[in-house]
Amino acid sequence: MIAVILAAGTGSRLRPLTCTTPKPLISVGGVPLLKKTLGALMDNGIRQSVVVTGYLAEDITAFLRESPLPMSVDTLHNPLYATTANTYSLWLTAPLVRGKAFVLLDGDILFASEVLTALLADAQQDGLVMRRTAHLDTEEVKVELDPHHMVTRIGKDIPPERAAGESLGIEKFSPAGSEALFRALDGRKDRHEFYEASFQQIIDEGVRMHAVDSGALPCMEIDTLEDLEAAHRLAAEYRL
Repeated sequence: MIAVILAAGTGSRLRPLTCTTPKPLISVGGVPLLKKTLGALMDNGIRQSVVVTGYLAEDITAFLRESPLPMSVDTLHNPLYATTANTYSLWLTAPLVRGKAFVLLDGDILFASEVLTALLADAQQDGLVMRRTAHLDTEEVKVELDPHHMVTRIGKDIPPERAAGESLGIEKFSPAGSEALFRALDGRKDRHEFYEASFQQIIDEGVRMHAVDSGALPCMEIDTLEDLEAAHRLAAEYRL
């Protein structure tokens, strides 16, 4: 199993912190997010990862070089990070993960390693982590499910009242799911869209993605300064 961590974004909503620090290296509870993510991967037996860099890429590369870990970590640079969305960063990883089982993680998530454990242990080969919350608006990537908890729709445009919850930004793909995903990415020409558009395409084409509920396990996406304050509290409460 390979892990892909998308860490190319500018983190504009976390300025001024991200003026000098890439978002994946912002500390939560005294530990950079990227270090926490890599630790969760190691906790789950994953020993190979790919980090896609962009904004302040040299800082992330230096961090990885100066923080030796018992795992293989490759970096790929997205030179168009300022003008593309995460779908392009993901597409760049095709030579390393296409047609292989892999987990995909956004670089701005705080989560307990047990969240990833639950996803990997799920019987369905393709799936994502979903967090149920009463506060859904236009910013969250929402998921709509069938009675078997299979994802039927995913995206920000789903009406909150129809959504079962929020997609956290942690997914797993089987070799077949991986091949279908990169085939969809190959055909999509809009570099400004988010990868959920490709998820929706492969779901429509027959890939069954199961939503794994994070339940009471702590997890959250960090987009804003307010999110960061909440993340500090969450990390302190659960010792993340």
